[in-house]
Amino acid sequence: MMKTRPAPIVGDRMAVEPIVIGADASLTEAARLLDAHRISGLPVVDGSGSLVGVLSQTDLARARATEYLWANWPGLAVRHLMTTPAVTVHRSMPLAQAAKKMERHHIHRLVVVADEDETLPIGILSMTDLVHAIAEETAEGTAETTAETTADAAPSVAGAPDA
Repeated sequence: MMKTRPAPIVGDRMAVEPIVIGADASLTEAARLLDAHRISGLPVVDGSGSLVGVLSQTDLARARATEYLWANWPGLAVRHLMTTPAVTVHRSMPLAQAAKKMERHHIHRLVVVADEDETLPIGILSMTDLVHAIAEETAEGTAETTAETTADAAPSVAGAPDA
């Protein structure tokens, strides 16, 4: 008898204690954080720590490729390039639903917020986290299917004539 597992949720896969950046921080500081931590996006918070947006590698690359923005880089702050509002989820959301939300919004990360305070970022769910979950989920299914197929096919393969 096959056991059914509960559907994986955001809390199973999210990175906890996200690295955040202030809205008034420099773009250079943001680039340094992304590079040093090998991450692709940062939740942006205001002076009180409330979530106000997200800054991604794509935002910085777009600024580098835009002559006006690049020329003004030293005077720009994170708040000038961030995407707002941040697209958020709760840790209890099923991963499949989170994946649909990413696809619908054409984004690569979701900020996980606290149930009791939707302005408090408590984690990040990235596209990479989803791909890891997909790889594990499909590998488990493949292993079960392969074992069943091998068991079913074994008698007929053993009795097959040599070619």
